[in-house]
Amino acid sequence: MNWEQLLSLKRQGDTNKRLRSEQDDTRLGFEVDYDRIIFSAAFRSLQDKTQVIPLSKTDFVHTRLTHSLEVSVVGRSLGRLVGKKIIEKYPYLKEVHGYHMNDFGAIVAAASLAHDIGNPPFGHSGEKAIGEYFSIGNGQRYKEQLSEKEWQDLIDFEGNANGFSVLTASRPGIEGGLRISYATLGAFMKYPKESLPKKPTKNVSDKKYGFFQTDKRFFEKVAEDMGMLANKSANDIGFERHPLAYLVEAADDICYTIIDFEDGINLGLVSEDYALEYLIKLVKDSIGVSKYKTLTTKEDRISYLRALAIGSLINDAVQVFIENEEAILKGKFPFALMDKSKYKPQMDDIIRLSVANIYQSREVIEKEIVGYQIIQTLLDKFSTAYNNKFDDKASNYDNLILKMLPEKHQIEKDSLYERLLHICHYVSLLTDGNALELFETINGRKRE
Repeated sequence: MNWEQLLSLKRQGDTNKRLRSEQDDTRLGFEVDYDRIIFSAAFRSLQDKTQVIPLSKTDFVHTRLTHSLEVSVVGRSLGRLVGKKIIEKYPYLKEVHGYHMNDFGAIVAAASLAHDIGNPPFGHSGEKAIGEYFSIGNGQRYKEQLSEKEWQDLIDFEGNANGFSVLTASRPGIEGGLRISYATLGAFMKYPKESLPKKPTKNVSDKKYGFFQTDKRFFEKVAEDMGMLANKSANDIGFERHPLAYLVEAADDICYTIIDFEDGINLGLVSEDYALEYLIKLVKDSIGVSKYKTLTTKEDRISYLRALAIGSLINDAVQVFIENEEAILKGKFPFALMDKSKYKPQMDDIIRLSVANIYQSREVIEKEIVGYQIIQTLLDKFSTAYNNKFDDKASNYDNLILKMLPEKHQIEKDSLYERLLHICHYVSLLTDGNALELFETINGRKRE
């Protein structure tokens, strides 16, 4: 892979290459990506989607929106720092093509901003709830009518693949979705493969999948246009990662490790003494002891340590990337950047404590149970009604259910797979609050 090709400004529908040297620096194409994402309805819905504590009204607990904004900030820093090193190493990128270090930051920031845009309500249990509706729930009845890969898309419903669809899928009058640049889509694609074969290797890019069968042709076009390296057989589609996808992943890893931990401390799920013990290992080289002693509240002390910890992890991630840049370009780096971090033992310790005290806390478990019931009920009602209408078997109840679909979702799909995926997509874009309200309406418990 080569950087000039990987930094593609091309967008869906373009017939000609967009040159960096011809860009208007007051509104660079990669920055347009960021703007389009942040003004999208799918991104706005993240303000009422779970990060850790579902349906929490506590103002200092992160939602998917605040998490995504913070990941984009960390991603921008990672991109700029890496970009500076890359431009120094390959000066022709600037001298001949006009690229700047900030271009790298803009690409990673935009992709990081969108990294959770396809995630369903109620946290990662939302993905599992959709998958289990098909694998062990009422959705099992559709299995025999679908191909193996179509079925795998549904039983392993994946927020990353759904996000690619949000960013790129066309609908009447809206060709190419948000029309994001290929470089940003490449950085977004942490798992550039289809759902089967499942986890064919221990390569981090094979851990999950990155696109549905409906999107595979465009996915392939983007990857090939940027010169991403194919790594699957003739019957399966898969590529080595775009290098900047490693930075998007690192930004997410850094934020959820440190900031979810901070939420747990502020909620009282993790004691401040524990926090100090774990965080001090990350910041011992940068902490200002006199500054720290002036902070009188727990929130301020933890905030200070969090900022230093994120800074330490950013610098380390950049170093790991630059040391392995040539291997990454050759598709020979099968690890997450933070797996090779000198701080990995400390991060693992924090994650273990977070799992025990935060992710498995009673409040989280109770709300995830509620989320399961809500998501599976909505999937069942809407998929049944949608398919009955297609088969001219819709009851009056089915027609009433379908009237609850927003106008943009009231479109016909010819294949069963596309209809089921369409309903999954609709449910995935609901906020926690929207999903709860719709569930109560359908069950005759509408609150006044």
